Amino acid sequence: MKIAFKWIGITSITLAMVAGIGWSAIGPDWRALIADAPQNNDLLFWEQSQREVAFKMMDKVPWMVKSREIKPSTSVRELPNGEPLEFDTDMDEFFAKQHLAGALILHNGEVRYERYGLGHSPEKRWTSFSVAKSFTSSLVGIAVKEGYIKSLDDSVSDYIKAMKGSAYDNVTIAQLLTMTSGVQWNEDYGDPQSDVAKFSTHVGNEGLPSLVSYMRNLPRAYPAGEQWQYSTGETNLIGVLISEATGNTLSHYLTEKIWKPFGMESQASWLLSLDGEEMSGCCIQASLRDFARYGLFVLEDGKINGASILPEGWFATATAERADIGYPGVGYGYQWWTFADGSFTARGIFGQTIFIDPKRQLVVAFNGNWPNASESELTKQRFEFIESVRNSIDQENQSTQPNS
Repeated sequence: MKIAFKWIGITSITLAMVAGIGWSAIGPDWRALIADAPQNNDLLFWEQSQREVAFKMMDKVPWMVKSREIKPSTSVRELPNGEPLEFDTDMDEFFAKQHLAGALILHNGEVRYERYGLGHSPEKRWTSFSVAKSFTSSLVGIAVKEGYIKSLDDSVSDYIKAMKGSAYDNVTIAQLLTMTSGVQWNEDYGDPQSDVAKFSTHVGNEGLPSLVSYMRNLPRAYPAGEQWQYSTGETNLIGVLISEATGNTLSHYLTEKIWKPFGMESQASWLLSLDGEEMSGCCIQASLRDFARYGLFVLEDGKINGASILPEGWFATATAERADIGYPGVGYGYQWWTFADGSFTARGIFGQTIFIDPKRQLVVAFNGNWPNASESELTKQRFEFIESVRNSIDQENQSTQPNS
């Protein structure tokens, strides 16, 4: 399955900011990273060994990238151990080929497989990259349930007043969620003049936040609702909309509505833009177990203490194909990649994944450090492994069925 998953948000982590700061103030892992990395280099072009260090500590050096806390629960949702899952894959070889930092399989709420690599471990955080988009989508649903957002058919500029008079006047929140706004956007990571390369370093004018200042000047390329095009800028715009509607930061809203109530075990964080706002298209730092717990939250239809905190049928709608992306059997929902068999996934560059299969009550979560941001062969191997897991579960289910 060949899918082009995109780079999402940190266009530049500047190492020149080290100047004037004593080495004693920097941990040994960061000292090694900084010593080897070129000045002012884009994370996309760091060596793999440098990313291996950075991905588990993106939020630990505040003078490089600021972040906001996502606080853990005082009542942890336990993940009991189930019977070890049997499958034919050579996991030593799979971990090596996939450059995996962690793999966790939950089936019926039980841990059927868990393993770590690259110096990662259950108590440590790893960055999500675009997996954060699917978290942002859920926060929209909660804001709808709580009445902060009246309808997904409302115009974006009804909630972000500075967007009035822009191409987004005729774009609905639903179209923003499905990336079908039709507003021109270039997500070419190899082009330094592309929108994705420029928007996060844009300096706002007219007293506007940088993102809003940038996005409000984009022209229309297609009629709204007719064409899907991947746009990290628009996911970040969704984050601004949520904050404007609710009066909360995304980190606080996620903490109070999902992280604490559902029983997430570890403190997490969300990286911030130059304006101090969460980059809602990117970069939640969390443990692999809590990423998997989010998969359970989705499987259980957003229910906490027996009641869903989302509108009725939210996930059925959000995780079904709402936009044709040009790949047979693959579509896009509300910030989720969808498959024709009813499964769906949150994806981030360098191999971050939360795969969810409601029919089998299955969650598969991966942290990784692929050699490149997207890897068609590694993507193919990843889904072949997931298919083998599903086959193993089907075989188990068949063996427990009574003879007809």
